[in-house]
Amino acid sequence: MSAVREDGAKRAVAGELVKVLIHRREDRGMTVEPYASRCVRAGELHELVTTDVADGTPGTRVDRVGFLGFTEISRAGVIDRGDTVWIGGRPVGTVLGFDACHFPNHYNILICTGEPVTGEELGLCPEAEVRFIQQP
Repeated sequence: MSAVREDGAKRAVAGELVKVLIHRREDRGMTVEPYASRCVRAGELHELVTTDVADGTPGTRVDRVGFLGFTEISRAGVIDRGDTVWIGGRPVGTVLGFDACHFPNHYNILICTGEPVTGEELGLCPEAEVRFIQQP
């Protein structure tokens, strides 16, 4: 039996950073949602959170985090696990999954970066372009 194929090509989701965050936590207690993708609409705000957790299995607890900031989606689309996150023209990490502890206000988009980093540590600033780009 052959593997089920689901994902075709897609356009990049784009946005702009509206708030830079500068803090980190070692005990955040986020949980990877069971969804491999989330649709996002233009005008929505979502939080960008870095982590060293590499296990995107649903239910995985995510404690060590760095907060990058909030992005406003300007170009709607689908964000998938495995998409590369670019901010200000440089790659930051890979989408690990989503945490919905604040939903429907916003999703926490969990980004695997190898080591948690903050928006301040990356030198981010408001209006920086944010893009979620599908990997081949």
